[in-house]
Amino acid sequence: QVQLVESGGGLVQAGGSLRLSCAASGSIFSINVMGWYRQAPGKQRELVADIGSGGSTNYASSVKGRFTISKDNAKNTVYLQMNSLKPEDTAVYYCRITARPFSYSISSYVYWGQGTQVTVSS
Repeated sequence: QVQLVESGGGLVQAGGSLRLSCAASGSIFSINVMGWYRQAPGKQRELVADIGSGGSTNYASSVKGRFTISKDNAKNTVYLQMNSLKPEDTAVYYCRITARPFSYSISSYVYWGQGTQVTVSS
């Protein structure tokens, strides 16, 4: 069993900053990719940013230059620093990881956090 606990969401004015954290715990042998997705009301869930095991990063075009994803391997934690926030960034942000739960696991599995609300006021 793998648990993802997110924190750091909240209400902020446009132009402000927030930092999201997601700590993974439980049966984790190795983590392949850690990332953040978001879902605004009436819209599909979309990738915000992810980071691979080697540190390579990938960002949605809408957040490039404003958001930074990072991780602490020792803590199995991924962060999302969000700067210059805009009202259109308002959404529920979800942490997602792909991981092998055991050393003998052939496949990696996808795990999701419960989501944290980010609201940006204009």
